[in-house]
Amino acid sequence: MKSQNAKGWAARSFFKVIGLGLALLVLGGLGCSHYHYPVNAQLTQWNPEDGYRGKNLRDPLKKEDLLLLSTFSGGGTRAAAFSYGVLEALRDTKISLRGKSTTLLQELDSISAVSGGSFTAAYYGLYGDRIFQDFEARFLKKNVQGDLTTNVLFNPFNWLRLFSPFFDRSDLAAEYYDKNLFEGATFGDLLKQKGPMIFINATDMIQGTRMAFTQDAFDVICSDLSTFSVARACAASSAVPILLTPLTLKNYAGSCGYSMPKTLEMAMEERDLPDRRFDLANNVLPFLDSKTKPYIHLVDGGVADNLGIRALLEKIISMGDAWTTLKAAGQEEVHKIVFLIVNAETEINPKWNLLGSIPPFSAMVDSYSSIAISRYNIETVALLRESLRGWEDQIRQGRCPAGRISSEPGSCGDIKFYLIEVKFDALKDQEERTYFKRLPTSFTLPPEDVDKLREVAGRIIRNSREFKRLIKDLEGPS
Repeated sequence: MKSQNAKGWAARSFFKVIGLGLALLVLGGLGCSHYHYPVNAQLTQWNPEDGYRGKNLRDPLKKEDLLLLSTFSGGGTRAAAFSYGVLEALRDTKISLRGKSTTLLQELDSISAVSGGSFTAAYYGLYGDRIFQDFEARFLKKNVQGDLTTNVLFNPFNWLRLFSPFFDRSDLAAEYYDKNLFEGATFGDLLKQKGPMIFINATDMIQGTRMAFTQDAFDVICSDLSTFSVARACAASSAVPILLTPLTLKNYAGSCGYSMPKTLEMAMEERDLPDRRFDLANNVLPFLDSKTKPYIHLVDGGVADNLGIRALLEKIISMGDAWTTLKAAGQEEVHKIVFLIVNAETEINPKWNLLGSIPPFSAMVDSYSSIAISRYNIETVALLRESLRGWEDQIRQGRCPAGRISSEPGSCGDIKFYLIEVKFDALKDQEERTYFKRLPTSFTLPPEDVDKLREVAGRIIRNSREFKRLIKDLEGPS
């Protein structure tokens, strides 16, 4: 009898302990609900002249002859190192403009970046040439992924914070980047540097549309970008679905007096003639209603555009045409416009072709993402290439008097476009192409792979036919 009572007491005690443990977990979760992601600041009054915009980064007295626009693709440390190698190549390419010696890097006007490429772009935008001194040690050759896993996710204090429904893994990653890489920098700090315009791109999880961290985009939701963390923007741009969580913005639309650009308003009125401008306007509409969309959840920018080209395309579309875009930026005297596309592309491992068994889930995920991104990249570059001829005509017609278009050097009709692609497909050796395409897209790589990516990026750009054409045209006639 005593034995049975003892067993009954032990069982009751066990369940009491389990119940108490569960209660503590629940209470701990409720007690930690005050942990909250940093909320983006509200913009009290819309002013289309203020904030982090390209026109506020340029010297209005500087005469531009060359406009150099670059994009950095996603792809973890591999993409960051590859784009870093391109920056090194631009730094080492000396040219002469307006009778002065300079480098292509000093003429870089903007970088539109996604995911891994965002870290290189943002660091250069904040610190300029300092990137060549410490970026390798602080990011490229650091086991960022290991640090995030060990020091952040395995920290018991962070377990409590993760009980909160308003704080998750990407918020922890943003804190890590802020402390260990970007030193608390904000977009207000980016503006003060007066370097190239940096577009950090993410994707709205619900609408599937691209969202760039610029004041133009934040105007729509009546939010002030100047106090927003650069690290948090990069965390949003690299928030790979499933592995990481969305980052959330508060939508204050309708509270600051913002109005949509006239070109987009007109596109919405002409619904019977839909075009790309109509699609762009239609994508903006959900963000203008803060009642039905009070929050915006952002994931990896590669979901909407893994090359970062759409930011440049959509800017021209929203402005109406290429000539209007140049005038708004104060760059009417530009004669050479360069698009430098840095693409750290991947490929699915063909070993699955050799197996009769069903591929694992990880292989299917890799296949779906690689195929979708690759196909979309091809179409995006094709769209850009097809747009160049039309943009040439728009600039000539806008800049030249009627019936007096001249293409002589320095004349109103002197406008040339260059499309330079830096990608692994440019490598002639198949084994070398495969090696780089199959490097992991995680945030850790062996130092020797980082060095190989830097070297191959410089080699590819220097061997590019379009790059050579640009250098030859900049040198002028012998």
